[in-house]
Amino acid sequence: MFAAERRQLILEMVRANGAVSLRELARVVQTSEVTVRRDVRALEAEGLLDRRHGGAVLPGGFTRESGFPQKSHLATAEKTAIADLAASLVEEGEAVVVGAGTTTQELARRLARVPGLTVVTNSLLVAQALAHANRVEVVMTGGTLRGSNYALVGSGAEQSLQGLRVSRAFLSGSGLTAERGLSTSNMLSASVDRALVQAAAEVVVLADHTKLGTDTMFQTVPTDLITRLVTDEPPAHDDRAATELQALADQGVQIAVAGASENPGGDQAPARRQQRRDVPLPGPRRGQVQGGAPGLRSASVLGEQSPGTDRARVADLRRR
Repeated sequence: MFAAERRQLILEMVRANGAVSLRELARVVQTSEVTVRRDVRALEAEGLLDRRHGGAVLPGGFTRESGFPQKSHLATAEKTAIADLAASLVEEGEAVVVGAGTTTQELARRLARVPGLTVVTNSLLVAQALAHANRVEVVMTGGTLRGSNYALVGSGAEQSLQGLRVSRAFLSGSGLTAERGLSTSNMLSASVDRALVQAAAEVVVLADHTKLGTDTMFQTVPTDLITRLVTDEPPAHDDRAATELQALADQGVQIAVAGASENPGGDQAPARRQQRRDVPLPGPRRGQVQGGAPGLRSASVLGEQSPGTDRARVADLRRR
């Protein structure tokens, strides 16, 4: 297939779906992801689409939000790994809030196995995933249904959260940066997410590497309110994602990386397996109880290391 034909097909797929992963584009046009990435870059230069880490979307990323069917096909393996790791943070008998999103829906499927759990959510998909769970109580907010992501929004949803207090909130979004924190493209969704944050003692953000370094219109959770980020291992070539992870850690966010593998000097790389790599808080944060959640491993504090050591840690993360 000639380059012009590939790019026309890529453009048609993005226009039809709103967002498409590089892996899917490469499969359809029957070429490598490297070639597809080059084609996407050329189409972005013409203003025909916007690049995202791991995919391509229609132009206007600050105001446009992809629908649930489009989001569900992006970074599916990464979301599964993130959900597995996030579920390990939840203990029997806890009360948590879970926001709307494709990654949080994956989390809900795993929370169905935690006995004595109470889950408060504004997501119909999260509630559906837990509907038949044994010994899991589901509490739904009120509000108006937003069909594009099957979430309840508006004043009814926000008012139903007043006076609520749970151990932690699990939230996703459209983008995450160290400068602004978590953000989304919809004002109503952002407002409800902020209410969910107010109800929780700890905020856990679930974001795959394609969202790192991406900024969208409405801020939902500022960086200083994010306790922990659960993400996947960025590709080796993704310098921006690795740099963003370091910047988030420098601001006190604990980083848990799903799917990281370790190969200390071996000749052959081991099979990828689920592991947790935690970067602890550099120091006490405003309004935060020290000690963190149980089950997280300790490591050396980034804030006490030299800049060269920090850069080496980021480089090591990319290699892993």
